[in-house]
Amino acid sequence: MSAPAAHAAEEPQWRLVYEEGPFAIRDYAPTVVAETRVAGERGEAINQGFRRLARFIFGANEPNREIAMTAPVTQRLDGERIAMTAPVAQAASGDGWIVTFYMPPGSQLADMPRPLDDAVLLREEAARRVAVLRFSGLATRDNLDRHAAALRAHIEARGETADGALSYAFYDPPWTLPWARRNEVMIALRR
Repeated sequence: MSAPAAHAAEEPQWRLVYEEGPFAIRDYAPTVVAETRVAGERGEAINQGFRRLARFIFGANEPNREIAMTAPVTQRLDGERIAMTAPVAQAASGDGWIVTFYMPPGSQLADMPRPLDDAVLLREEAARRVAVLRFSGLATRDNLDRHAAALRAHIEARGETADGALSYAFYDPPWTLPWARRNEVMIALRR
């Protein structure tokens, strides 16, 4: 199984391991990502990071090559490993936020164009097992915190162990009505 085909944008490849309602465990294939670090409040940071990464995929690279837009755009606190037993802080750490675009499936790091903006970094993300909780609505602090807590409860109930930082994944453009938005809160699991 792979990512749902309901959205026009390609998504990272994954295989479903377990699903119960909005909670799922997925095995993601290795992928190439473009990332940027942005300081400040979460909402402004994702907007600034999105614009920076969009410039890269729309041709601000050497050799001025466009790269297909994919989904989701993810965001996580920079430099912070969040213990799944602690509340998730919405305020950015002193390091800020990391905003990520996934490159199209099958991309190879060696074949990617070089970003013209030094704040855009390309890297390979290894295969990983990820716990995911789908939800709709706006990316308000309350909505994100509530779903992060629900994800923690599902992980603990299954006896799994989180291994990494919590990420928020956003699949839809900002003009999508709140109840129709596809969002996810996700964290890698220890194998």
